[in-house]
This record gives sequence, structure tokens and C-alpha cells, in this order.
Amino acid sequence: MFNSSLRILLILGALLGVIAYSVGSDATPVPSPASGEAKAATSGRQTAVLAGGCFWGIQAVFQHVKGVKNATSGYSGGNANTADYETVSMGQSGHAESVKITYDPSQVSYGELLRVFFSVALDPTELNRQGPDTGTQYRSVIFYANDEQQKIAEAYIAQLDQAKVFKHRIVTQVVPLKAFYPAEAYHQDYASIHPNNPYIMLNDAPKVSNLRKEFPQLYTGK
Repeated sequence: MFNSSLRILLILGALLGVIAYSVGSDATPVPSPASGEAKAATSGRQTAVLAGGCFWGIQAVFQHVKGVKNATSGYSGGNANTADYETVSMGQSGHAESVKITYDPSQVSYGELLRVFFSVALDPTELNRQGPDTGTQYRSVIFYANDEQQKIAEAYIAQLDQAKVFKHRIVTQVVPLKAFYPAEAYHQDYASIHPNNPYIMLNDAPKVSNLRKEFPQLYTGK
């Protein structure tokens, strides 16, 4: 998620072993939310909006989670007139690259989605970056849509920090969702369309692999 010249340099560096980063390459699942909600008794559709680095990887992970009906890459945190890739990439739009997850709460709960998020989708202790991607547009955010989502997210972060699950404190923001703006068409399903892209192979494929390994009951190969 850089300009083309910088992307090429970083990819070459990675292939030479200069950059060995991949989120989730040695991840283990974090504990379940102590105050997580039960699955719904009947099927339906709810949404969650999460951000944590390049949206290609976040989308790729949640497209493989059982109960997720759709995952859309986009922008949240800024205004409509700055919700485009070129502007967001400058790092001053207020937006974070985000993913809107539409899911069936009878198959997967909001708390389970957050557990996947913290376990394999990102490093929640990195501030305004994820691996090779730096800037506020790559910050880690849970955009809550209602009081229940806020309560679950804040309690879960407090639980993980208190248990010292990570070496450093979680810096993931928990903020109200004002709007979600879908990204350009060429960003949608990017990881599945371009599996041999070196960036995807180094940074995003390991996340999906760890989802399959650590959450076999939630993983779907669709």
C-alpha cells in the first residue's frame, strides 16, 4: 500500500530477506472475550467495521470466516470528499483503510470476530502502522455501530491488556462509526484475485493460513 516505486523497493527487500515481516506468521489465538455475547437464536445480518493496516489483508481474513456474508474494503474516519485511495494514501484525510464485515450473528458473534481480528489479522500494539505500511491511514481501529459493540470492544481490550496477552499495550482505537465508504473496485477481493503478488504472499497469505490453523471451527475455504 505504497506508491509504486516504494512498493517495488520493499518487495525486493523482502525477497532478499531484508524484510521478513508477516503478521500472524507465528500467531496464537488470544483468549475469547470474557463478556462476549451469545450467538443469536435466529439468522440475520449485522455489520462490523474494523481497520488494521492495508485493507487487503483484513478483507482476506474475514472473507474466510464462517458466518461472514460479505467483506468490503473501504475508508472510515474521514469525510466523503476525501474517501478515495489517492487522498487517503497521503495520510492526512482522517480515514483509516477499513473493512465492513456483514455477518450472520447466529453463526458467528461480534466477540468472535474481534478474537479473530486480534489473533491473526494484525498486531494491535503497533501505532499508526502495520508492518511495512506506515501512516495514520494504517492505524488499528474498531469502529462501533452501537453501544453493545462499544461495550464488548472496550471490555475485550481491557481484558487482553490486563492478562498481558501481548508484550505491549494494545493501541487499537475504539471509536463511533460515522460512515463507511467503499474503496475503488480494483481494491475489492485483491488478495484472492492476486494471490501471487509478492506483497500478498508475504503479508496477507500468512494471516489466512493462521486463521485456518488456529480457528478450524470458523475457517471456510469459500
